[in-house]
Amino acid sequence: MYKRVLLKLSGESLGGPAGKGLDTQWLEKYAKEVASAAKAGLQIAIVNGGGNIFRGLQGVGKGFDRVDGDKMGMLATVINALALKMFIKAEGVEAEVFTSTPMEPHAKYYMRDEAVKLMERGGVALIAGGTGNPFFTTDSGAALRALEIGADALLKGTRVDGVYTADPEKDPSATKYDELSFDEAISKHLKVMDQTAYALCSDGKMPIIVFDMNATGNLTKLLSGEKVGTLVHP
Repeated sequence: MYKRVLLKLSGESLGGPAGKGLDTQWLEKYAKEVASAAKAGLQIAIVNGGGNIFRGLQGVGKGFDRVDGDKMGMLATVINALALKMFIKAEGVEAEVFTSTPMEPHAKYYMRDEAVKLMERGGVALIAGGTGNPFFTTDSGAALRALEIGADALLKGTRVDGVYTADPEKDPSATKYDELSFDEAISKHLKVMDQTAYALCSDGKMPIIVFDMNATGNLTKLLSGEKVGTLVHP
């Protein structure tokens, strides 16, 4: 169904149930899912958040300047990407971290063509550092990179199995959407991604799939054509 995708993972997901620090069991779980899909021929890029280590916006009002706080958050995403890279490589799949600002020798400076070449030969490109600019979230970074690499879809891995009418963890009566148009998601005020990321995907006609990454096998099922999660499309 898809040849090339960009997978967006939150930083909290890499922190396991606590959502803090790095949980090696969950890193291994995600690495196995990604490696399995890569071995099956899927071209994968990953953008991860850094909220398990530091989130710039949450530091505002606690003594952190927003610009420097966001820089700290970008560095947190690099730490996460380096950790995930090691676990993916342990599964026998080539993986490389690319960063939005130069960080050699810790990671390669992001160049679209280099990331695409890696994916085309079966490796996984982990693109860290967000957009490289403050005031932009990693959702925005994921949307930007998905468009740049020519992804067929942006996959947003969450702990919920799709988009609901309300937060299913707070409202038991919430119902799930199997698919939505961008216009429907906007008119119903559904939080698919932040507004900047959403606008990029809408303008670029980039479909978004929101799915439960924590359910074993979900990524493989989705990529083999099974209906998983919620599809948000132009």
